[in-house]
Amino acid sequence: MNGPAGDGGAVWLGASRGSGNRARRKGREMRAWCSVGHYLQGVDVIGRVGRYASMFGKNHLFLVDSFVCQMLGEGLYDAYPSLDGCTYRTLTFEGEISRKSISRLVNEAGGELDVIVAVGGGKVIDVAKMVAAQSGAALVVCPTIAATDAPTSAMSILYSDEGEMNEIVLHVKNPDLVLVDSRVIANAPTRFLSAGIGDALSTYYEGESNWKTGHANYVWCQSEQAVGTAAGRAVARACMETLERDGRAAVKACEQSTVTPALENVIEANILMSGIGFENVGCSLAHGLGNAMTVLPDGEKSMHGERVGFSTLSLMIAEDYPSEEVERVARFCRDCGVPTTFSELSLAPSDDDLRKVAQAAMQAESWGASPVRLCDAEVVDILKATDALGRRIAQE
Repeated sequence: MNGPAGDGGAVWLGASRGSGNRARRKGREMRAWCSVGHYLQGVDVIGRVGRYASMFGKNHLFLVDSFVCQMLGEGLYDAYPSLDGCTYRTLTFEGEISRKSISRLVNEAGGELDVIVAVGGGKVIDVAKMVAAQSGAALVVCPTIAATDAPTSAMSILYSDEGEMNEIVLHVKNPDLVLVDSRVIANAPTRFLSAGIGDALSTYYEGESNWKTGHANYVWCQSEQAVGTAAGRAVARACMETLERDGRAAVKACEQSTVTPALENVIEANILMSGIGFENVGCSLAHGLGNAMTVLPDGEKSMHGERVGFSTLSLMIAEDYPSEEVERVARFCRDCGVPTTFSELSLAPSDDDLRKVAQAAMQAESWGASPVRLCDAEVVDILKATDALGRRIAQE
């Protein structure tokens, strides 16, 4: 379905639509692929953002959060004195990405914009996608953490003014450029990198769920739906293989705020491979369960990638992966700081709490991608089994 006028043709998905709206496909169906326009990653590239943005136009608007302003300061704008005819303004964004806040930012941004530059975490990036789509401006994204795969995607997650997730928006195109400064990522708290590993880990296993069922992916293609490509599946596998090879070493490097080849590889896996992967192969039980945990009072104490990493183990248990593989992945998660127990997610859920999570997860649009069909009691058992596995490995 098409989005409302002024949304750049975006597709608007409800946050909890069940399995029917992104339906399983049958027969010979259309395949679809999308990806970021350009991706650049390296040490100290953030100082060149003005020069790169100038390739898309002269009038630049920076959308940043207050923390980024303090962290990077005027270094973001070092290139501008040498950029003939380029101008920039900066707007600070705080709070939730609601339709109200988006309208306010569009009004503040004005009409004479060529390029929007988003600098910060997932919320700033998602709101910048919305403003760029409505203004027709090019979009340059500079993530300051590697905690999610949001930077490269053509998706925005919208919330109510009270902070409840209520809309998923698929934009017509992905960001024009994603610029990742490895030094900035290395200097961020290691917990962000670990959360990104948890999020990226799900890409391969959720992709396999979608592949088995022929479930539609997240690629915008007007009013139609399409299935994933072999290329998307290959990227998802490469993401998983990169994490397993370099994840532990990358976490150690980040703990020391040092940039190593292993850290560079995992940054790419967390942001680029996982970003391309999830859009092209789709999400499944891991995201359904991870997002559903926020229905609990303490659900928001953990990060998105932490919940999804835990829930990837739940997916593997639910879909009957070999126990040796499940345990290997659980040990990998533990080594990389990805939660494997309820307590590490700051949760102490009762059976009633777990039923609430199960019921919310089963309403998620990603739930229908799995080849297994579960009742809420079975989902509760799977969550308990995941926690028990994590506790056993912790004791070992």
